[in-house]
Amino acid sequence: MPTQKLKRSYRKTRYILYKETLIDYKEHFWSFLGSFVGIGILAYIQSIHFSGNDAVYLIGSFGASSVLVYGIIQSPFSQPRNLVGGHVVSALVGVTVHKLAPDILWIAAPLAVSLAIIVMQITKTLHPPGGATALIAVIGSEKIKALGYMYVLSPVLAGVLILLVVALIFNNMTSGRTYPSHSTYHKRYHRIRKRLVGK
Repeated sequence: MPTQKLKRSYRKTRYILYKETLIDYKEHFWSFLGSFVGIGILAYIQSIHFSGNDAVYLIGSFGASSVLVYGIIQSPFSQPRNLVGGHVVSALVGVTVHKLAPDILWIAAPLAVSLAIIVMQITKTLHPPGGATALIAVIGSEKIKALGYMYVLSPVLAGVLILLVVALIFNNMTSGRTYPSHSTYHKRYHRIRKRLVGK
């Protein structure tokens, strides 16, 4: 009996590894193109409006979001509600915590991330990169800290909306990719698209 279970587990593991390591060139192409354009637009805005190495507009958590919204588009964490809501509520939490405890890093940093997780769970907007967005509000450069609640609007909200628009375009360019993947989002997206295109 234990031998059969081991064999079954071994077969399942092999199958999972096989599926995970399949090379789908089309999928890779669209993931690359979407993330390249999305992050490229943000980097371009950064280069125009901010000088030097102090990246204010191009925050690190956008890279993690790109992995989700361009590479794992079926994930619940990748959906528009999670992408936008997760970043925005986390940014609000991060800025608030920084204002309440600006000089106590060992309290502010873990508190910002932990509270961001809880608020995302409560609002059903769980997006893993949101934790980094909250943390950046606490440990970021002086330029980022000086933004205060403007950090929520720009770079966070503005940057996330750029990533979302690019995701809606590039993730729906072929029949094999559908974003958002949730049926309610998908129907709403196609309804709006029909109105705009007139088809």
